[in-house]
Amino acid sequence: MENYNQTSTEFILLGLFPSSRFGKFLFILIFLIFLIALFGNLFMILLIFMDTHLHTPMYFLLSQLSFIDLNYISTIVPKMAYNFLFADKSISFIGCGIQSFFFLTLGGAETLLLTFMAYDRYVAICFPLHYPIIISRKVLCVLLIIGSWIMGSINSCAHTTYALHIPYCRSRAINHFFCDVPAMLTLACIDTWVYEYTVFVSTTVFLLLPFIGIALSYGRVLHAVYRMNSAEGKKKAYSTCSTHLTVVTFYYAPFVYTYLRPRSLRSPTEDKVLAVFYTILTPMFNPIIYSLRNKEVMGASRRVIQRICFVKM
Repeated sequence: MENYNQTSTEFILLGLFPSSRFGKFLFILIFLIFLIALFGNLFMILLIFMDTHLHTPMYFLLSQLSFIDLNYISTIVPKMAYNFLFADKSISFIGCGIQSFFFLTLGGAETLLLTFMAYDRYVAICFPLHYPIIISRKVLCVLLIIGSWIMGSINSCAHTTYALHIPYCRSRAINHFFCDVPAMLTLACIDTWVYEYTVFVSTTVFLLLPFIGIALSYGRVLHAVYRMNSAEGKKKAYSTCSTHLTVVTFYYAPFVYTYLRPRSLRSPTEDKVLAVFYTILTPMFNPIIYSLRNKEVMGASRRVIQRICFVKM
């Protein structure tokens, strides 16, 4: 393992792919996942923009989720692919800071956005008559989106600034496939226990509390759905809620498990495997889950395809 002094201007990302045939297979698989996530999220954004039936608060928030996921996976995979293809695992000090900043900003914004989406479903199902008054796409939704980006950016600035200003006097080799701040801290030559406490607080605020809020919202939603008289209404509500809960669980569970554990219980290999879920797999699964399990999205897809075919004819 190569050693660097404090004046070194770059880090080394040890990466995810082993130097073997399995590593090449894993690279091809993840690159295919990246392409699916790229086109899937672009498709969702364009579909919601083009079909007027989807111009509702819920789908406006969903388009923002696709936008975040599109940037989220693009922050991680292209650099990881470049490092593997060109056998160059280095990343500049500034480049590492930029990647860490966008990762934390997008991650924080997504956790808050998923909470807002749960609140949207809660109001729509539990207070359907008041829904148009409480939720407005032009006012409340925009404010929620701006708020999630601002809070994510502030949290990201604090963590990234700290990571770039602590002295690194051990090896500059980060045992991860991207510049994850906790992985960077293992290389520091000062005691970082105070900062690790702030990571715990930040994780609680951005992950644990929103997850509890989502769980409580859907508890109320499921109770309201159970009391519905309409079988069709129950079916539609269950479909919408189960879709969102699947996305939430798949994203939050590995994130919370990774960042709430003390350093003594963490291992680099386990952290990398868990990180694959919330950085690579979730951005791919979100558009698939929301399209295949949503009749409105499927219907909008048919309308848009028919419109395109009609224009060509």
